[in-house]
Parts: sequence; structure tokens; C-alpha cells
Amino acid sequence: MIEIIIIILLILSPTLFFINKQWEKSIIFRLGKFARIAGPGLNMKIPLVENHIRVDTRLMTMDIKRQEVITKDNISCYIDAVVFYKVVDIKKAIIEVGNYLRNIEQQSLAALRDVVGEKELDELLSKKEIIAKAIKENVDKKVESWGIDIDQVKLQNIELPENLKRIMARQAEAEREKRAVIISAQGELEASKKLKLAADELNKSPGAMQLRVLSTISDVSQDESNTLVFALPWEIMAGKGPELTAAGLSKRANTFISNKKKEEKEE
Repeated sequence: MIEIIIIILLILSPTLFFINKQWEKSIIFRLGKFARIAGPGLNMKIPLVENHIRVDTRLMTMDIKRQEVITKDNISCYIDAVVFYKVVDIKKAIIEVGNYLRNIEQQSLAALRDVVGEKELDELLSKKEIIAKAIKENVDKKVESWGIDIDQVKLQNIELPENLKRIMARQAEAEREKRAVIISAQGELEASKKLKLAADELNKSPGAMQLRVLSTISDVSQDESNTLVFALPWEIMAGKGPELTAAGLSKRANTFISNKKKEEKEE
């Protein structure tokens, strides 16, 4: 008799026992009515009377297919997204809605169109995280009653029309050129201020300008291949302005001639 019972149990074991993994829960129906929730591990059900449906309770992802949406400023673009969700109440997820996966997808698509339709293109491109959060909150309100929790929504890609891409590229290039001109002008302004300070300091010292000129000549003349021609007033080189008067030049010329005559006589 015991042997017969064991044989019957072995035959019925596939329909009598079932095992849930650590991340799974099962909802058991008895003659079509909800009976209980079975957790992870070995569980038993009445053959031919009870049946079960497994549900994965881990954090799952759902790809939202590429969708055409129109922004508030009537720009058509294509957006695809990813929804991260988790089943927190399997009884509601199975009983309250026919196919919770399909319904999450449809609610996400509707929320995507609604939220993006209220934003302008510039806001859509610059505030993706804020818009994704708004979509998440919108979907979460709809699916909460189904025992589903929306963890987050990520906007994967925003594709713009080709003509709009070219316009935005030209606009970005013009903006970069504008910033370059502004930065260059600011640099020139700062340089002019520094040069003015340097000139003021040089004017305070009588010999500073001459030293600066000589230093510049020394730097430039390092390369022997260069030929330098200077047309500089003598007062810059010698710092003796009075010697450039007519009397001064005449006196220097007479002195030079006298010295030459003495040298010839001595020879």
C-alpha cells in the first residue's frame, strides 16, 4: 500500500510541487479564484485544482521603441527611452490588469508624448534628466494601482531632422566665433592696461627707456642672419638732448676736425 502511494506521489509530483527561485513569487489560483501567494523555495499545490503563475520581482528594464514626438515649438523629433520597473504586488499586477508589461509600455509612450509636447526643443535638449523625471512621475501615478513601481526613466537618444541639425551646427559655430572675438577683445584690453602701466613706470626713470631699447636690440640681434637698420634719435641712445642743437653739432664737428689734423702732423 505504501509503495502504491509513493508511486502515485512520484507521478503527481510535477503537478504537486513547484520551486520558486529567490527572486520569484507565484500567485496560486484555486478553481480560478485567488488562493494565496507562494514565496521562494519549494511550494505545494493541489493537482488539477490549483494552478500558479510566476512573477519576477527583480528590477527589470523595458525598451521604449523609437517614437516620433512634436515639441511645443512644433519641432518633430524621434526619441527612444528605457523604463526601469519592479513588481511590488504580484496580486495586483496579475489580477488588476490583463498584461502589465504591455500596459507599462503604452503608458510610457503616452507620458513621453505628453511631457515632451509641453517642452520646447532647447529645453528638451538641455534638460533631459528633468524631463525623464517628469515622465517617470507621470507613469508611476498610472501604474501604481497595478502593483508596479517605476524606478526611473532614461531618455536614450533624441534624433533631430537633418535640416535642423545643419541649422544648429551653424548656430553653434557662430556662437563659438562670437566667444572667440569676445575673449580676444578682453585679452587686448588687459594687455593695453598692462602696457600703459609699464609705460608709466618707464617714464618715471630717465634711463629706463634707454635700457629697454638696448635690451630689445640685444635680443633681436642674437640671430646673425638678421640685418637691422635703426633710425633712432640720439637722445634715446645717449640721453643727451642738448648735444643735438646747432651749436652742439658745430662744436663736435670742429673738435673732430682738429683731432684729425693733429694726427696727420704727428705722422
